[in-house]
Parts: sequence; C-alpha cells; structure tokens
Amino acid sequence: MRDLQTVLIIARSGPEWAAIADTLSDQYDYRVLSADSVENARASLADAQVDIALVEYGEGKGLKFLVDLRVSHPDVIRILALEAKTEIGQREMAPAGIYQLIRKPLDANQIGLMVERGLEARELARRHRLLTREFKFPANATGIHARPILPMQPESRRFEKLVYVSEKLHNLSELARKAAKTELPILIQGATGTGKELLARAIHYNSGRRDSPLLVQNCGGMSDELLQSELFGHKRGAFTGAVSDRLGLFRAADRGTVFLDEISEVSSSFQVSLLRFLQEGEVKPLGSDKIVTSNVRIIAASNRPLRALVAAGKFRQDLYFRLRGFELEVPSLSDRREDIPVLAEFFAAKHSEAMGRKILGISAAVLEKLSAYDFPGNVRELENEIRRMVSLTEEGEYVTTTHMSPAILAAPPRSRFKSAGGYELRGTTLKEKVECLEKQVVAEVLSRHRWNQSKAANELGLSRVGLSNKIKRYSLDEAE
Repeated sequence: MRDLQTVLIIARSGPEWAAIADTLSDQYDYRVLSADSVENARASLADAQVDIALVEYGEGKGLKFLVDLRVSHPDVIRILALEAKTEIGQREMAPAGIYQLIRKPLDANQIGLMVERGLEARELARRHRLLTREFKFPANATGIHARPILPMQPESRRFEKLVYVSEKLHNLSELARKAAKTELPILIQGATGTGKELLARAIHYNSGRRDSPLLVQNCGGMSDELLQSELFGHKRGAFTGAVSDRLGLFRAADRGTVFLDEISEVSSSFQVSLLRFLQEGEVKPLGSDKIVTSNVRIIAASNRPLRALVAAGKFRQDLYFRLRGFELEVPSLSDRREDIPVLAEFFAAKHSEAMGRKILGISAAVLEKLSAYDFPGNVRELENEIRRMVSLTEEGEYVTTTHMSPAILAAPPRSRFKSAGGYELRGTTLKEKVECLEKQVVAEVLSRHRWNQSKAANELGLSRVGLSNKIKRYSLDEAE
C-alpha cells in the first residue's frame, strides 16, 4: 500500500486555506494536517511523518518556525506564504532554506502543482543519493564503470514514526493502516518498549479522526476514583480535592481518539464502566446525575496477553471482545533483528542532531554486537544505548564498541548462516541446528494456515498426530 504523502498547513483558519486543503486532499490525494499555531504544528510533527510544511508568515512567527524546522526536520519541504505587500530580505529568508515563496491571494491549483513538483524534486534527490552511495565513478574514467563500495543497509520503511525493514513490522503496519480507516476499537499487545504508543499515534494520524485530538492515559497504578475522574470527568465537590469541574478525556477527545495504555491493570469494577462506554458512548461524570454522549475511538494497549488474563478470570471476556475490533501484536526486537541496524542508524542521527554533535556514523562492529544482543527492554533499551554512545563519541568520529555497555559487548556472536528459506540456524551440535530449523518451519507453516492443523500437516507431509507431537515438543503456541 502506498504511503499517503502529508502536507502540514500552519495558518489561521479561513476559506482560502480550507479551499487549499480540499484541493490537496481531493484532487492530489495528499493527507492534509492543519494547525492554527506553531505549538500545534510541533505536536503534529512529533507524531506524524510530514513531507511538506506550508506556512503562513504570521508576523514573522512562520519564518522562525521554518528556520527551526530546517534543523529539526531537514527532509521536510518548506513553503512560505506572504501577504501581497509584505517584504522580506534574502538575508532573513536564507536560514530557513525555503523551497518556494508565494504571495496572496493564493490559488489552490497552483499550490497543488507546487507541492507535486516539490515532492518530485525530493524523490529525485533521494534516488541520486542512493545511487551515489551504491556506485562510485572515478573522475578520470573515460567511460562509466561502476565500482561498488561497502554493502548498503536495506532501505528503511516508515509508518509515521515507526522505522523498520522487517517483514513482520511491514505486515503489522499494513494491517494497522487498514484498521485506521475503520471506526472499530483497536487492541495493541506486545512487550514493554516495543513501540505500542507510536503505533497508536500512527493509526490516529492515518484515520478520519486525525484533525481531532489524540489523548493518552496510562491506566497502570491508578485508583478507580482517579481513573474515573481522568476519563469520565467529575463535578466540583464530587470527592475530597475536587475543587473544580473536570471535563474528562472522553469528552475532551470528542470525535478524536483516546489511547489507554496498560489496560490490563484496571480493576474489575472499572472494566464495567469502560464496557458501558464502549457499548453506548455514554459518559457520566463523578458527582453528576447527567449523562452525556461522546464519539471517541478507543485504542487500548497491554504488555500482558489479555487472552490469558481472560482465561484466568482476571479480565472480562466481553470487554476483551469489545476492545479487539482489530488485534495487533507488536513483536519483540529479538524477533526482528533485521530492524536493529536501521533503528540504530535512525537513533544515532536523531540524538546527534539533538545534541548538536556531528558523528560520522556507526561502525560495523557496533552493529554486529547490537544485532547479537537480545534487548529485553526492546526498542526503548536500544534507543537509550545509542543515545548514551552518541553522547560519549567525539565530534567527527564513528560510534565504536569503545562506548558500548559491557552487557551488550559481552553478548555472544550469532550465526550469520541462514537457510535458503530465510530460517536462522542456532545451536552448536547438528541435532540442535536441525531441531531449531524444524521448529521454525513448523511454526511458519502453522502461521500461514492460521493454525489449521489439517492443512499444515498436509503441507508438511505429517499426520495430525505427528504434527500435534511436534507442537508439544517445541512448545508452539497460536498466540505467539
């Protein structure tokens, strides 16, 4: 599925800008985000992948924003809109690196063409950089002779702020894009630090609710009364300390999205209140007799498998089924090691920019050590490690193993050998390697047939009993 290219408009609301937004969306099939202030624009940039910023001058605030944007998001194409009589000198505009300067009155079709040409120019520049990296042409050559340099890392893919190359994350992102277009609740499961909130934000910005708020609430470690107040609101005097009315996130996010993290931690009594809201959309603030309705999409996340909690009687089955309109499982970083190098490069660039420090890159030895480590803290642990290493690296140097944490440095190297089918062989003895390969093949075939054991057994050339024995032997689980 092709990524929608995104135009961020930072301007005061009005019919002129509304017409431009409609043209870019309807005629050019761009995703358009609007912000009426620099602060709201920065919030959008933090959550969504933006390709072009179309900014109104606004007494100089727009120009200052573009100067900052050039540093924080250098890949974003910058367009500045001026009033007809406003004059700006070249010296003032130069730091912003503006792609185009346009004057009012604005023509929606002209801006559509400008955006289209800007994106085409950026794509050509990107392809030129890739070819330059892949081939090196001697200056004194009479003909063109390609001379390959160091092997390139696979080009990363993105779903807003999620960066990956693995097929697992690609398939997950494609399913999430489809889920975003619906109004169904979404349940995201995965270990701590895998990027569940980033995925939730990406879903929101790819949904029809993207122009309304996304509000986040962590449900872990909160009493029922406090959580009820945070989500449903309260009236003044409803409980000790309630000195004023509180709207509550469900009403504040009307027509938007509420992300409930650690949903597995809420009590049984609060689960009843949440189920009622999901069924009827009704909000009753604490201390109020009045019931109001709110149109909110719920995205919930859990680092514990809710299905197991339901089986143990610790989570309501009806609430679980309500939440899982779509169920997305974010794999651990150790299950998608091919993402480690591109994530490491991404974090190194991100934090070196934030620290104002220029580094040459990450050495191959570092990438090899990172790929061998299991990262129990997942992507969050990897980012913290890269940030620490960048802070220890001198200006103009490579990040090397000298700066690496002892635990990662001590990780044993992993076998680079993979079978033709892409299965990784682990173990030392032949028996261990064969069992490792057999486990991966059986798991892959079962997953492809959605755990239809008859079809899987037929493809593998096994009986149902034989397949069942292998499932028990390797402790395979449909939920994994």
